[in-house]
Amino acid sequence: MATVLAFDVYGTLIDTHGVITELEERLGATGRGELAAEFSRRWRDKQLEYSFRRGLMGAYVPFGQCTREALEFTDRALQTRLADVDKEHLMAVYARLPAFAEAASALERLTRAGVRCVAFSNGTREAVEGLLEQAGLSRHFDEVVSVDEVRRFKPDPAVYAHLRQRLEVAAGDDTWLISSNPFDVIGARYAGLHAAWVRRSPEAPFDPWGVEPDMTVADLDALAERLG
Repeated sequence: MATVLAFDVYGTLIDTHGVITELEERLGATGRGELAAEFSRRWRDKQLEYSFRRGLMGAYVPFGQCTREALEFTDRALQTRLADVDKEHLMAVYARLPAFAEAASALERLTRAGVRCVAFSNGTREAVEGLLEQAGLSRHFDEVVSVDEVRRFKPDPAVYAHLRQRLEVAAGDDTWLISSNPFDVIGARYAGLHAAWVRRSPEAPFDPWGVEPDMTVADLDALAERLG
């Protein structure tokens, strides 16, 4: 049975904090260092919060709208008073965020070993395909599976069921969710998938829900070492 790895995109393959340099430019002298990093962190946290809330409300919108609304909220919360042109620029930057340094080599190793790799994201198919293409990762993936196809967000069980349906695999097959987001890992485990947590920071805690990842790795190279 071939191993299938479904990779989360934002935060796992692609560095969502790759926007910090651009934030420093747009925020000016006051944005150097800590403020830009705090802005990036809050933007990402609010982006995810909005997807969770919209999922609970049944008020789905494409993930890009959650990203835009989170940018607006963060600007207000930190009173940074970004101009509209700066916000548009930052949204454009978000569409071309960089991959983590080891992503390409790890994916190359996995695919050469016969592992089937797919991208599985809250982002729309169009957004994810564009992001992976500009990051030089698209050739490693057999498929892009987007939650937009079922108009739900992770960790809704429906999105993991959709993943299995799209890949034509059963819950007991050797199918893994690979994610740096604990909520995603837990969602996949509840849905009957194997899951690996990419713990990029050694200080990062895992949610104490009594549901553990099947595997924890420091980065994608370590994942390729284990599963390649």
